[in-house]
Amino acid sequence: MDFDQAIVAHSAWKLKLAAYIRKPDGSLNSVDVGADNKCALGQWIYGEGSKYSSFPEFGVLKSEHARFHVAAADIIKKADSGQQVTEDFALGSKSAFAEASGRVVTAIMKMKRNATAA
Repeated sequence: MDFDQAIVAHSAWKLKLAAYIRKPDGSLNSVDVGADNKCALGQWIYGEGSKYSSFPEFGVLKSEHARFHVAAADIIKKADSGQQVTEDFALGSKSAFAEASGRVVTAIMKMKRNATAA
């Protein structure tokens, strides 16, 4: 996986969660989603991507990616419990999900710049 693929894989989660909020059908499990090492980006971070662990942004990526998964799992829990979850509240620009997601993408982009400059 390269940096651009990492961003695409990460960004796909917003669409998945938006669809889930509209129809919480049990297809997503909050425990599984809460784990930061099961998605494609998480597997890259803990595998091949760890070669970039000396980059300052790698630590940010790892922690914000974990925070992102906690926020996503929380959205799933709320939707599964029957709570009214709106896309704007759960995924909007001021949400914990969106803030962590933005930081993940920013860290990946900075790592890409550092890797290409090296």
